Amino acid sequence: MKTSLRLLLAMSLPALAVGLRAAPAAELWADQCASCHGEDGKAQTKQGKKLKIRDYSSAAVQAELKDDEMLKAILEGVTENGKERMKGYKDEMSNEEAKSLVAFIRSLKA
Repeated sequence: MKTSLRLLLAMSLPALAVGLRAAPAAELWADQCASCHGEDGKAQTKQGKKLKIRDYSSAAVQAELKDDEMLKAILEGVTENGKERMKGYKDEMSNEEAKSLVAFIRSLKA
């Protein structure tokens, strides 16, 4: 019985460690996304205007967005006409953190 409990605890520790280091979505947004997309998601930043980034607070834009496509863009980046429009963050954030960003983007809807 003690061996089973130890094994269970040993297997759980890596998952707990990942959970403890996961950054909150608002913090991720501020650190990784807001410089282009804006704090409010309206993309009224210098880069946002230059790249013609869509306004994530718009109900019409939100209706067009698909969660799986946003997740893919966050993790793998966005390339258009052979040019990188947005870098991917798969090496810098976990899948769960990226999913939390998708939920955060949904919360920007006006």
